[in-house]
Amino acid sequence: MTNDDGVDSPGIKVLAVALAQVGHDVTVFAPMDDRSGAGAAIGRLHGGTPPSVRRCDWSDAPGIPVHALDAPPATAVMAACLGAFGEKPELVVSGINPGQNTGHLVLHSGTVGAALTAAGLDVPGLAVSLQYSLEGEYLWETAATFAVDAIEWVALPDEGAPRVLNLNAPNVPINEVKGVREAVLAAHGEVWIASADVSSGDLKLEFKGPGEAAPGTDVALVRGGYVAVTQLVGISGKTRQGAPSAAEAIEAPRAWARMMPEHSEAYG
Repeated sequence: MTNDDGVDSPGIKVLAVALAQVGHDVTVFAPMDDRSGAGAAIGRLHGGTPPSVRRCDWSDAPGIPVHALDAPPATAVMAACLGAFGEKPELVVSGINPGQNTGHLVLHSGTVGAALTAAGLDVPGLAVSLQYSLEGEYLWETAATFAVDAIEWVALPDEGAPRVLNLNAPNVPINEVKGVREAVLAAHGEVWIASADVSSGDLKLEFKGPGEAAPGTDVALVRGGYVAVTQLVGISGKTRQGAPSAAEAIEAPRAWARMMPEHSEAYG
């Protein structure tokens, strides 16, 4: 297990205990502090000081081994999948993140980036997030309950890369959840503005509020009280049916240049 909010975040503790209670063998390997927005970044691995690591004790979960790393969550996942903390995990669970990771935010989310990193190392990944709370009160048990139920599906063998599931739960009591729905990623879902003051050296990114969300998107479903689940495909290669391949499109002008030597300089 990992997260991007740090090893002492309440969300990861609730989820780790929930998984352990149903019989999963849980090991935690998470950042020492908040690394939100890290995506799948692993930082500098060569030529620098190795990231530090230490054991932690969770008094409310004494049976769970906990490791804290001075590194982004994707680095923690890479280390675990390469055997740093024992046997290679059968599945990596990342979360619970306080705030949904929906739409284009999955590109930047350390929670989701950790799950995608696991898949790149042949381990299924589950990213779990809970709808943002203006009051700062989070019903972690709602997200944890659905995450536990999702484990069996995520762990199923699949053709190609291991499965990666992005699960976003509404921040409501579990008996108020309207259901679970397959979702597509929203185009945006949030409105941000950016401004740069070069004279002062300040770059500001400001959240302006929720944007519009098309029906069936993860943003719309979570706002409507549903748990939204989206299977993500990380690193894969595809060629659109009926369309020229990238190689053909790039090679074509070079082939033309070879037939017309007087124009060959323009194409190297």
